[in-house]
Amino acid sequence: MDALVIRNPELLADALRGLSQSPKRMEPKWFYDAEGSALFERITELPEYYPTRTETAILTAGADRLAAHVPEGAELVELGSGASVKTRLLLDRLTGLSAYVPVDISASFLKETARALARDYPDLPIHPVVADFTKPLRLADEGHPRVGFFPGSTLGNLDPEGARALMRGVRDWPGIRGFIVGIDLIKDEDTLVRAYDDAAGVTAAFNLNLLHRMNREIGADFDPDRFAHRAIWNAEKARIEMHLESLEDQEVQIGPRRIRFRAGETIHTENSHKFSATSFAERAAEAGWRLADFLTDARRQFGVAVLEPA
Repeated sequence: MDALVIRNPELLADALRGLSQSPKRMEPKWFYDAEGSALFERITELPEYYPTRTETAILTAGADRLAAHVPEGAELVELGSGASVKTRLLLDRLTGLSAYVPVDISASFLKETARALARDYPDLPIHPVVADFTKPLRLADEGHPRVGFFPGSTLGNLDPEGARALMRGVRDWPGIRGFIVGIDLIKDEDTLVRAYDDAAGVTAAFNLNLLHRMNREIGADFDPDRFAHRAIWNAEKARIEMHLESLEDQEVQIGPRRIRFRAGETIHTENSHKFSATSFAERAAEAGWRLADFLTDARRQFGVAVLEPA
């Protein structure tokens, strides 16, 4: 294959590795190119997708309570910042911050977000960092306290060991004083599945964009019309699973290889683990944290946990 077609060698390596496994899988971090990030922002506005509006209501009502856990002069570091919409609810209350550090894998999306924040918060230093938050994030010891912010239940997209590793990594940041984390709570299956398989098909487009991205960036020849989005509740593992199901027997070119798909075979693209306050506190404790505060809504659909170093 023409080497010029391979725009993203890391994606190619991950695709060859993940699609050669049985069952096939891809890491969810590859959802978030510019198109995927924009589609996710649309997902957050869907009527079926309760997490965003519920977490936003919790952050709005509890902003002062959360602010009490953020020391004066702290740097707020947000993992997977996206458009930083919910972050503004904290920034409006946290007038004593030394800086805001949005961390995101999509460079173009992050650049636009940082520009908007700098315009709206001219007295707050904004230091965007392009990085994959699933890998260790090294922050310099600048002598001030730090608080991590990880809203949106994104922690639930990691497998249990990945989530523990991320929380351990944040625990080791210089000056770390707290970690504010959004978690989705266990609830009825119908509500959960509809949140990940909306009537308008936006989540399906988000999932299928992964195939378009591989076509664009690694010269693959997926026909997205020959795959379908699937969202499944796995009660045993307390998680929603997203898959792309092959609708027929087919072969797809991935870099130098042809990968065979059987009809009904899936690419497992994402997990979204759900928690109770107790199960989350237990997982956090394994990574060196204690649950200092826990905010939720009246229906207990979503939670915002405040962790402090144990």
